[in-house]
Amino acid sequence: MSDDTLFGVVIMKAVWNGQIIAESNETVVVEFNHYFPVRSVKQEYLNPSDTTSVCPWKGVAHYYSLSVNGDENLDAAWYYPTTSEEAKNIEGMVAFWKGVEIID
Repeated sequence: MSDDTLFGVVIMKAVWNGQIIAESNETVVVEFNHYFPVRSVKQEYLNPSDTTSVCPWKGVAHYYSLSVNGDENLDAAWYYPTTSEEAKNIEGMVAFWKGVEIID
């Protein structure tokens, strides 16, 4: 058993620029993306963005840019503050892309 498991539970991590941005054993996978509970995301690395996008079945996504060690990754995290009924299980949770590694 690795150091990243506790009693067989896998702990997922979102890592960018050498820093763990989020860490949780309660991610939800939707369309190959791990959504992390907001309480598991290190808020000091998030900067709100004005960017939004629309998913036909989830709703309107809002974005954060990441700022780590002086580097910025624009719109590298997203979340749905309010979702459709079909996506309530990820409402308010945060997912990552743009070079953010999701590892266990």
